[in-house]
Amino acid sequence: MKRFQLLGIATLGLLAATGGAFAQAKKWETVKIATEGAYAPWNFTGPGGKLEGFEIDLIGELCPRMKVKCEIVAQDWDGIIPALNAGKYDAIMAGMQITDKRLETINFSQPYARTPGAFLVPKDSPLAKVPNDKVFDIGADAAAAQKAADEIKPLLKEKVVGVQGSTTLATLMERLFQGVEIREYKTTEQHDLDLAAGRVDAVAAATTALDITLSKPGFEHFVIAGPGFTGGFMGRGVAAGLRKADQDLKVMFDEAIASALADGTISRLSQKWFKRDLAAK
Repeated sequence: MKRFQLLGIATLGLLAATGGAFAQAKKWETVKIATEGAYAPWNFTGPGGKLEGFEIDLIGELCPRMKVKCEIVAQDWDGIIPALNAGKYDAIMAGMQITDKRLETINFSQPYARTPGAFLVPKDSPLAKVPNDKVFDIGADAAAAQKAADEIKPLLKEKVVGVQGSTTLATLMERLFQGVEIREYKTTEQHDLDLAAGRVDAVAAATTALDITLSKPGFEHFVIAGPGFTGGFMGRGVAAGLRKADQDLKVMFDEAIASALADGTISRLSQKWFKRDLAAK
């Protein structure tokens, strides 16, 4: 009996010691943040291989507020979430929308930006005549969003639409535009090149990315067309992706983002890179 009592005391002591260790939050001094580096103007690789864009500038604002040193690394989109959970880096800032599907495997900070998705087509495309002045919230009114999609589906008959794979835009095409031929690409730059070359008839992407595409040489005869889609499975805003275990890091990001929203920093950076205010107010 005494042996079991001693064993019990020792076990309780071990649990108390380890429990105290787990209860103590990690002291974050350096945070490694992954970005795609191929999604202008959110993040892209500029001259000389330097990472630039809205999120690169935003990282430069958030890290001092979190009182940490930040290291930015480029990571291909299709492996960006698995590499986060594998511990390759601590956070993702890559134009990533908060979705229920992604919340199954990772956590998110509060959103710092919001942006709908739409189509880019040649000016002589039938879809070019559809105004781009409405945005349908799939989460708030799924029926209205589906009706809007159904109205423009005939204009995409026998057309090929390019979209970046593993994105909310790919999900949009699969769910609301069933029957339309889709061609998936690794990056938005790749589907833009095929659009310019006439290998696809349209691309579906975030309007912010499409704005940048239109500013490039060779896209003078293209236009953003059709209604915008947001909400629901399209996401609740763009945010930093985080491991579920790093609750303390989420608190740090949330507080820094809230501060940058409150003092207008994110609005200012949004105007700089997008020429419009996309701050998640």
